[in-house]
Amino acid sequence: MRPIQKSRKLADVCYDIRGPVLEKAKQMEDEGHKIIKLNIGNLAVFGFDAPDEIVQDMIRNMQNASGYTDSKGLFAPRKAIMHYTQQKNIAGVTIEDVYLGNGASELIVMSMNALLNTGDEVLVPAPDYPLWTAAVSLSGGNPVHYICDEQAGWFPDIEDIKRKINANTRAIVVINPNNPTGALYPDALLLQIVELARQHQLIIFADEIYDKVLYDGATHTSLASLADDVLFITFNGLSKNYRSCGYRAGWMVVSGQKKHARDYIEGLNMLTSMRLCANAPGQYAIQTALGGYQSINDLVGPGGRLLRQRDLAHKLLTAIPGVTCVKPKSALYMFPRLDPAMYPIANDQDFAYQLLAEERVLIVQGTGFNCPTPDHFRVVFLPNTDDLTDAMGRIARFLDGYRKSHGTS
Repeated sequence: MRPIQKSRKLADVCYDIRGPVLEKAKQMEDEGHKIIKLNIGNLAVFGFDAPDEIVQDMIRNMQNASGYTDSKGLFAPRKAIMHYTQQKNIAGVTIEDVYLGNGASELIVMSMNALLNTGDEVLVPAPDYPLWTAAVSLSGGNPVHYICDEQAGWFPDIEDIKRKINANTRAIVVINPNNPTGALYPDALLLQIVELARQHQLIIFADEIYDKVLYDGATHTSLASLADDVLFITFNGLSKNYRSCGYRAGWMVVSGQKKHARDYIEGLNMLTSMRLCANAPGQYAIQTALGGYQSINDLVGPGGRLLRQRDLAHKLLTAIPGVTCVKPKSALYMFPRLDPAMYPIANDQDFAYQLLAEERVLIVQGTGFNCPTPDHFRVVFLPNTDDLTDAMGRIARFLDGYRKSHGTS
């Protein structure tokens, strides 16, 4: 029989958050091993439950959720999102500018499919949330990675962005608050990015899914609030702020200079109609979530569980010889660096395999986030303090053995 091959469109697509190392972890679990999973921001499995009022609203509306909704989504949640954009100082958003999706992920892919032709380029941060790179590639475009500078708190390197803009560049992706680094960008930097988009007529795709997961009194500025003469596509959802990953309730908002983008918006509408509608039960959670008590503030504020676990994870990681880490100001992740002189890693996926095999700890290697060098990895700090202490102790023990085996202690 002739072998059945996957599409060539998938040749440059990868998603190592759920990649080969996870497959090995599943195999080990099937063999009876207990794995500490620090690879994905799946809050529910660590005891972070969705607010009760959201759950109750979904239950009460379940009988109304068996039919298709409008292709863009139900009126009430879209109106609530429109009001939320007003709170974020994003001007000119109407109901028709709001699209609901099966998580922000579906809408990210849709936004790229509607835009890109073969050879079009999109500027994507490095490191990035890898779905962005994958979505550009799958849509026929070329992802061009701009550097986020670790020495500058993981902020985007504006000069590097400038160098990489050319006639084929269509858009720039900004992930703020950032996954995987936890960086939060200041307004002055965001304004520089807006100015580049203005000069070169680029679309700004703003991934703001962690805009409420902020520490140390930090505040978040939505990129789309900074101009009305640039086209912005802003993504958000319930997964992280409201611990509702499985509800798949996300949204996309079109704002700014829309007149010259009518054909692109028509493409978005076409793709939205083709998938018929987003998950209806999840849509019923949105209005209550945005308008109700914001319990995320209790988790990230003084004494909050997420804040305590962030501080503990950072303390334990940076106590390991040769490990440095910019302390995250937002989101759920650490992106530590391993000193190459002490940890001569040629292949960081093999490094992740070794850690899994020896210590039963699952991480994601830095190159899985399109980090250009094999000297970083990402961990979530979602386990409770006891489990987090255990996990970081295992990582420390593994790294101690790694140094000894390579003669770099």
